[in-house]
Amino acid sequence: MKIKGIIDEDFVNYKKPSMVLQFPNCSFKCEKECGQQVCQNSALATAPDIEVSIDSIVERYLKNSITRAIVCAGLEPLDSLEDLLLLINKLRIKSCKDEIVIYTGYTEQEAAAFEKVFNMYGNIIVKYGRYVPGQTPHLDTLLGVKLASDNQYAKGYNLNEDRVKSRQRIRK
Repeated sequence: MKIKGIIDEDFVNYKKPSMVLQFPNCSFKCEKECGQQVCQNSALATAPDIEVSIDSIVERYLKNSITRAIVCAGLEPLDSLEDLLLLINKLRIKSCKDEIVIYTGYTEQEAAAFEKVFNMYGNIIVKYGRYVPGQTPHLDTLLGVKLASDNQYAKGYNLNEDRVKSRQRIRK
């Protein structure tokens, strides 16, 4: 799997301690639509790709006693859909039911084809919406973080607190 980076313990992008995976692809829809260079992740586009196995990411996550979620973030996770789905599948095969948060600039309508998959895997949270300059940031209570544009919001798919409580971790 190609990524731009891994942050093992992040306390900014979700209300729970999270591993953040920085995905390598983006069509820069936000900038194309507003006609300005606005992407906070633009520097990632020129950063070198890192080749890492999905198995090693999953093991690294499961061995960390601090993290409680995985955040898939910028550039654009849905532009690396095959790797994203393989990662989610591998986590679920390992009996990890932790939340997986996907930060996307896609609209909910653009990603409608994926809703069935998100529901099937469960405990998926998707932050929808492109960044639009000049809007008022607002707190998204599902994510527990401020989002930069009024049109951005998070939606949960088949969220189940019992899954989170019954989490299984690999201990070595």
